[in-house]
Amino acid sequence: MSQPPARDRIHLGNWRTYPASTWAFQNVGELVPCAPISAPAGKPAPGPGSGLLDALMIETDDGGRISATAHLEASHGDAFVALRDGALVAEWHAPHCDPARAHIVFSISKSVTGLLAGIAVGDGLLDPDQPVTDHVAVEPGSAFADARVRDLLDMTVSLDFEENYLDRHSAFDRYRRAMLWNPEHDPDAAQTLPQVLAALPRADGAHGRRFRYASPVTDMLGLVVERAAGQRYHALLRDRLWRPIGATGEALVTVDRIGTARAAGGIAMTARDLARIGQLVLDGGVANGRQVVPADWISDLRTNGSRSAWADGDFVDLFAQGRYRSCWYSVGDDHGSLAAIGIHEQWLWIDPQRRVVLAKLSSRPEPSHDPATRREAAMLARIARGL
Repeated sequence: MSQPPARDRIHLGNWRTYPASTWAFQNVGELVPCAPISAPAGKPAPGPGSGLLDALMIETDDGGRISATAHLEASHGDAFVALRDGALVAEWHAPHCDPARAHIVFSISKSVTGLLAGIAVGDGLLDPDQPVTDHVAVEPGSAFADARVRDLLDMTVSLDFEENYLDRHSAFDRYRRAMLWNPEHDPDAAQTLPQVLAALPRADGAHGRRFRYASPVTDMLGLVVERAAGQRYHALLRDRLWRPIGATGEALVTVDRIGTARAAGGIAMTARDLARIGQLVLDGGVANGRQVVPADWISDLRTNGSRSAWADGDFVDLFAQGRYRSCWYSVGDDHGSLAAIGIHEQWLWIDPQRRVVLAKLSSRPEPSHDPATRREAAMLARIARGL
């Protein structure tokens, strides 16, 4: 593990590049404006340590064997938490990682937004079959002008957009600049995140037919949920999800220049609180004896989702038998496993058969690397079964 550069050498232009990321991913609030979800609650209570992970030997793709701890170290892990039947059974942190600091989870934020959408639906404030334009104004003929909320939830919007994380000159960079994640080229032409979303071009073909991964889709979902609920995203998350599940650590979400939350990728939290999100889903939306997310919403995301849309989509090589429903991945294995995934190797893995939840935070140098992502999915499945 390389050491991060000195603080004065970490800036908006390099904060997502390795090794600056090993510091920046736990200090995003120094680089990008953020809205608080919860304040740090002090030093975390002592945990069980990594003994189970040290002893757990798992098979690698080449037929070798490695301890779970050695795998975490080799795969640029920052923090790891394992729950079994809701109890904390194993915990590991890299030397550079502070367990009390919120770590950005990138696109796991999408899955959190999907749970907020379910809460709004349960409250009668949102209907998945509604047009997006019932809640958010967009430009005529643009991608979201004739899309439904369900298309946002299932990432089946026919949108002309390429998710190119390293490009600094395309529409993706314009999107990144609007969310204040990249340096602005021309301050006089700066846009807000809603302005960029409202004008994104439509692709050919009908909505609802193909899984097409594009983060702006879930940022639009965040705006829809916020408008439907009549409450700002970070406050809704705090009041309806964070406090009810008993989250204890620091949490925040990045915002644009007018305070628009980055619902698709801007949430930062601790590994323990990420695991609590997974436990909530494993327990059918119940936490601390309270139905936090409607049970039928959790059941639906676990069992529904179009197989044909997935098979014709972008990620079929990751989960050959998978599905995507309400911002959650159904892995398609024999355990009914679910996952939430973020770039740079952020993972939330839920194994309902073993009653195991795994949360992994990382600073892998590559934002997207298909072989490493497939390998990590296989390793997490083996860890869950081994525990």
